[in-house]
Amino acid sequence: MINLHLLRIFFVVAEQKSFSRAAEQLFISQPAVSKAVRELEHQLGLPLIERGIPGSRKSMRLTESGVAMFEHARGIFALERVALDDVRARVGLKHGELVIGASTTIAGYWLPEYTARFLSQHPSVRLEVRVGNTHEISAELIDCNIDVALVEGMVNDERISSTHWRDDELHIVARTESTLAKRRKPSTAELNEEAWLLRESGSGTREFSERMMSEHGISPQRIIEFGSNEGIVRAVAAGLGVGVVPARTARELYMLKEIRAVKYPHTGVLLRPLFLLTLKDRPLSPLARSFRDMLSKER
Repeated sequence: MINLHLLRIFFVVAEQKSFSRAAEQLFISQPAVSKAVRELEHQLGLPLIERGIPGSRKSMRLTESGVAMFEHARGIFALERVALDDVRARVGLKHGELVIGASTTIAGYWLPEYTARFLSQHPSVRLEVRVGNTHEISAELIDCNIDVALVEGMVNDERISSTHWRDDELHIVARTESTLAKRRKPSTAELNEEAWLLRESGSGTREFSERMMSEHGISPQRIIEFGSNEGIVRAVAAGLGVGVVPARTARELYMLKEIRAVKYPHTGVLLRPLFLLTLKDRPLSPLARSFRDMLSKER
């Protein structure tokens, strides 16, 4: 039987990658932390941590057994948190904490109406929204730092359950006064002559853009990366090039007539799926389940 007290100390050491930082977080001495980890290793009969050479700058690292134990410990303590949240939320879902992860477009343009509605139904709940690109949010979900997530890109990880939530329309946009924007049917060759403004790697919008470009034979000579869709639409308005952005992020500059949607592809609109993510091996708390159910009803 594993001693959970020792396991928790090991987990914090592995998470912090430092015995001293773990001691500070746990409010115990560093020798006590080291002793607890050694005792756990003795109980298991396995080395969990490769310690650095005294006086060197080499940081400690987990052994193969240590990595496996860390993953199991993360799941155990995530379940502990879920159990606490479940108990606290039993009284009519009036108390507790819900942490939602969302990729940037969803956080800015889709999520606010849902979080506002959820809080109107559960006013005493502590709600936190963590924002990042699809890759970052997926990592946060796996680390059990968030309860439920909404992202724009495909996630291929066997630990994550991914469900189609709804579709989001994207546009290729250009400066209103540009020749390309005025074309009734711009050609692929004309698009290739433009600089393309795209989101950073790891973004769902970037993933979709690259797939669309590959399918239509678009291979621009220059690509410029931006960390936000808002940055792209404003750079397009300034004449820097063309961009691929969610239609919702372009509304303001459409109204100001500073940018225009390029009529491409000629066969129809660009739609990309948005996904609801949960961790397969982690039961949802009542609050997370309630939020998920609300999202499902609104599809």
